[in-house]
Amino acid sequence: MTDTIRTDSIQVDTVKKDTVKIDTNLLNRYRIEPGRNILPVHLQPLKFKPEYIPVPELDYKVSYWRKNVLFGLNVNQSAFSNNWSAGGISSIAVGSNFDYKTEYNKEGKDFTSELIMQYGKVKNRGQVDRKTNDRIFWDNKVSINFSKHWDFYGSLSFESQFDDGFTYSSDETVPPVLISRFMAPGYLTESIGFEYKPAKYFSSRIGTGTARQTFVLSNSVYPNDTSTVYGVRYGKKILNQLAFQVVSNLDKDIAKNMNLKARYLIFIPYDTPFKMTHRLDATLTAKINRLFNVTLNGTLLYDPNTSVRLQAYQSLALGVTYKFPSWR
Repeated sequence: MTDTIRTDSIQVDTVKKDTVKIDTNLLNRYRIEPGRNILPVHLQPLKFKPEYIPVPELDYKVSYWRKNVLFGLNVNQSAFSNNWSAGGISSIAVGSNFDYKTEYNKEGKDFTSELIMQYGKVKNRGQVDRKTNDRIFWDNKVSINFSKHWDFYGSLSFESQFDDGFTYSSDETVPPVLISRFMAPGYLTESIGFEYKPAKYFSSRIGTGTARQTFVLSNSVYPNDTSTVYGVRYGKKILNQLAFQVVSNLDKDIAKNMNLKARYLIFIPYDTPFKMTHRLDATLTAKINRLFNVTLNGTLLYDPNTSVRLQAYQSLALGVTYKFPSWR
């Protein structure tokens, strides 16, 4: 069979060959296996030799300590000329606080120490300077975790004040009366029990075995030699009490730049359970920027050894607060 292709004046004849189908199964049936290599082959086992690359020593240390230091200072000042028609008294007030907290935590064992110091004074023209705040509080706690939210703890705390405290009469001719000073009173409290910590921002200590010593080391705070102040009779220096105590702590950011810190204490003496002591300390801090903030402090106290009425303290301040960087 031929085909003819004509291009202009040239004629080319092409031959079309017929194709035959080949059964590939027959090829697989009669395939030829390759022969063995007549040259000997010797296989050598692979050997791996470790090579040590020198690495410089890294001075990494794990620290189980956390430390925080916070310092605050606020100043309030006002001045009036002598002929100011609306009246007023020139004054200046200074307040300061220092908070130090250190914590060690490793394998369910925890040690926490917190020191709080506060002091402030106000000076009005024509009057003696007066305290606006005065407190020393040092709390130490050791605890061992035995379940998810419960610890067994032991604590030791101390509380007193820096400066003398007075009561003032509305009559300026009457001199102020001394009612307190350093270690008059002073409190030392030892407690053991269980601590409940359901969240990072809340904890509550249940002190089933609590002992408190109240110190009055100065006789000058007694109005006479037959009186009793802070539960301590004249001529004695210490009042010992065994009690059941609960201390609850809250430290939580309630908004983006706002923190609420509160501490509630109830102290129930075993010998006089109806003469219990309640104390609530709360601090609301609103942060303006890195240094400046607004602080609202408040304290409610009911202590039958100091007064049969509820006592209250409140302060509002705009000041500078600096938090030192943590270190090991």
